[in-house]
Amino acid sequence: MDHRDRIPEVGLTDLGKVGLKGGSEAQCDPVLRAKYLDYCSARVAEVLLGLTADDMYVLAQEVAGESTGENEGVPSFDTIVRLATERITRGLSLPDFWDWVAEYRKNPEGFEQEMIGLWEADVKMSNQGAN
Repeated sequence: MDHRDRIPEVGLTDLGKVGLKGGSEAQCDPVLRAKYLDYCSARVAEVLLGLTADDMYVLAQEVAGESTGENEGVPSFDTIVRLATERITRGLSLPDFWDWVAEYRKNPEGFEQEMIGLWEADVKMSNQGAN
């Protein structure tokens, strides 16, 4: 099987900014926003964990090749990981935040089973910063 069958073809997406069409950051419940980011992160992690060592190597080589220009050196490991993660994220077609909220409200238990639990720490940190 070609590695391209296993790795979604994707591009740059910042999960922190994904899916705010239809509303504004000010209208956003911080707990729902944290849960949404947790849900999206879990989807990306699922793909990353499913890659073989060969898949990761090929993906890193492709991303490194895409990111280097004539005058640039070899990208750092951090850059390769960031670009590979962004590429995977784009290929997942993650839902827009407001669409996700509508679905979440219909069946929160179904979504929460798929979360990693990062949202709880994010909310605690936000609350501490507000004090």
